[in-house]
Amino acid sequence: MATKIVLIGAGSAQFGYGTLGDIFQSATLAGSEIVLHDINPRALAATEQTARDFLAARDLPFTLSATVDRKAALRGADFVIISIEVGDRFALWDQDWQIPLQYGIQQVYGENGGPGGLFHSLRIIPPILEICADIADICPDAWTFNYSNPMSRICTTVHRRFPGLNFVGMCHEIASLERYLPEMLDTPFSNLALRAGGLNHFSVLLEASYRDSGKDAYADIRAKAPGYFEKLPGYSDILEYTRTHGKLVDTEGSTERDALGGADSAYPWADRTLFREILEKFHHLPITGDSHFGEYIRWAHEVSDHRGILDFYSFYRNYLGQVEPVIELKLKERVVPIMEGMLTDAGYEEGAVNIPNQGFIRQLPEFMAVEVPAIIDRKGVHGIRLDMPAGVAGLLCNQVAVHDLTAEAVLQGSRDLVIQALLVDSVNDKCRRIPEMVDLMIDRQRPYLDYLK
Repeated sequence: MATKIVLIGAGSAQFGYGTLGDIFQSATLAGSEIVLHDINPRALAATEQTARDFLAARDLPFTLSATVDRKAALRGADFVIISIEVGDRFALWDQDWQIPLQYGIQQVYGENGGPGGLFHSLRIIPPILEICADIADICPDAWTFNYSNPMSRICTTVHRRFPGLNFVGMCHEIASLERYLPEMLDTPFSNLALRAGGLNHFSVLLEASYRDSGKDAYADIRAKAPGYFEKLPGYSDILEYTRTHGKLVDTEGSTERDALGGADSAYPWADRTLFREILEKFHHLPITGDSHFGEYIRWAHEVSDHRGILDFYSFYRNYLGQVEPVIELKLKERVVPIMEGMLTDAGYEEGAVNIPNQGFIRQLPEFMAVEVPAIIDRKGVHGIRLDMPAGVAGLLCNQVAVHDLTAEAVLQGSRDLVIQALLVDSVNDKCRRIPEMVDLMIDRQRPYLDYLK
């Protein structure tokens, strides 16, 4: 019987085309039934037509259909992949970021952590719970992979509401190690054995060794990382390059230096001034830069590269507005290898998945979704226990109450719990006007937050 894969949010060309290309290049998935679903019929039809034309032109062995009926799409599904947003993404993101700033909360970036991450979570988790309710009812044994953010709060809440669901969060941040470490260490990526973990967008490299010699590689990383990252171009350099040359830059699959023709950055430690503090004071390499890592740390606002963060936001907004996605027979994300690994009982180690903590990070409670490596086989996804250093664990532990209260605020529809989630968040140091700010956000973000009473 053919494997059935459902893409929810397929009307987004960025997600739909990219995921279809990943699936279509897989020999293991050949013959699969692909079902596209979106609530926007026009966008869905465009993705469907592009996919049909692509399959016909290359005579690829896949069956394709599309429907706005989610329940129909899910019937008989083996795998479900979710990537959705609600409303005008950037208009709402601006509110998530700027309104808390107006109330004096010095948050960084405002997408996944801090007040911005909270309001983003409050908007997007309810529709994802509705999707999961259908999955639990229609195809309860299916494996569901989520690409929507804020990843860790989504996964934590989904598992609290549907503890039996096979729900896994996926993020490509782990791929940064593949871009930087071979160049830094002058060795192929295949020669490196690595393990990283923490929370999504808040993970560090924990183990590194050379496969050919078995020797520890972390000493080399700590020694070489400062000189390497101090000169590596960042988004301020990329934004300037695009404005000067009038063309977009795609850094996926290569370092920023490669994308800009080998030039060093005009700004020391571009995008990574907070990254530098973590490396120097906690002695571990973050797997993401200031733009995400700083969302979870109170003192990050003092040391982050604000120019780089603002220039990233400008570049990213312009990039998504101008780029014309295409379907390519090229593996870009990690969900296809995981599906292949389940179907073939591969038993391989995947670098990063977001799953409920079952002792994988001992300092964190079981209800939280953590980002850890995992073994993939026919029985599913099996997390690997990590030895988390006390200092990094201390940073992670600051998120425990925030995740707990976010989940409960959504599940109970409680305005009071939203206020409490803000008051326990270490990023926030304000109190008296927090209820006013919450009421303003609920009003400005109707109808998405109307359920909060």
